[in-house]
Amino acid sequence: MNKNIIGRKLAERIPLSRKKVTWPQARAFSVHLLTASGSFLAFLSLVAASEERWTAMFWWLGLALFVDGIDGPIARKLQVKTVLPTWSGDLLDNIIDYVTYVLIPAFALYQRGFMGEGLSFLSAAIIVVSSAIYYADTGMKTKENFFKGFPVVWNMVVFTLFVIEPGEWVSFAVVVFAGILTFLPINFLHPVRVQRLRNINLPIFFAWCIFGAIALVQDMRAYDFVKIGIAVTGVYLFVIGGIMQLFPYLGARSSKSA
Repeated sequence: MNKNIIGRKLAERIPLSRKKVTWPQARAFSVHLLTASGSFLAFLSLVAASEERWTAMFWWLGLALFVDGIDGPIARKLQVKTVLPTWSGDLLDNIIDYVTYVLIPAFALYQRGFMGEGLSFLSAAIIVVSSAIYYADTGMKTKENFFKGFPVVWNMVVFTLFVIEPGEWVSFAVVVFAGILTFLPINFLHPVRVQRLRNINLPIFFAWCIFGAIALVQDMRAYDFVKIGIAVTGVYLFVIGGIMQLFPYLGARSSKSA
C-alpha cells in the first residue's frame, strides 16, 4: 500500500489535539507585543542617531520610555506572568531597556563627541560595560522597589547633558560618578513603584518629562528656565532615593493612607 495512503488513514484515525488560545492569553500576549514595540522605537532612534538627528532620536527614546512606563502596570493588572508563565516579560523588558536606556545613549554620546573623541569613547565604554554588569544582578530591586545602585537610566543622563551642555570635563565626571554609583548599595527611586512620597516623586518625574518635551520642541536649544527645570528635577530624582534610604520612615504615613 502506498505510504501516502497509509499516512492519510492514520491521520484520519488519530485526532489532532488543537490547543485553543483563550481570551486572557490573547490579552496577556498583547502586553508582550506592546513591550516588544520598544525594540522598533529603539531602531528608529538608532537610525536618527546615526544621522545625527538628535531631537528625533530623543523623541523616539521618550516614546520608548513611555511604553516602558505603562506596560508593567498593565501586565500586573492582567496577571501576565500567571496567564503566560513560559513567556518572560522581565527578560523581554531588560533586553529592550538595555538598548534604549544604555546602548543608544552611549552611541549618541560618542557620535556627538562634545567631550572630544577620547573622552567620548571612554564614556561610552564605561556606560555599556557597567550597565551590562548591572543587568546581570538579579537583586537590583529592594523590597520597596527601589533600585540598588544607579539604575543605568543613561537615556535621561545623556539627554540632560545634551540640553545643558556643562562642558566636556563636567560631563565626563558625571558619567564616571554615575558609573561608580552603579555598584554601590545606594537606593535610587523608581518613581512609579515606590509607594513612599509617591504623591511628590511622581509629579516631579512628570515635571522632568514636561521640561524635556519643551526642550525637544525647542530643538534642543532650550531656554534657560527649561535647562534649570531639567537640572533641578533631575537632581532631585537622582538623590531622593538615597535620602529616603537614610530616613526609612520619611513619607511612611502618607504611603499607608494613600
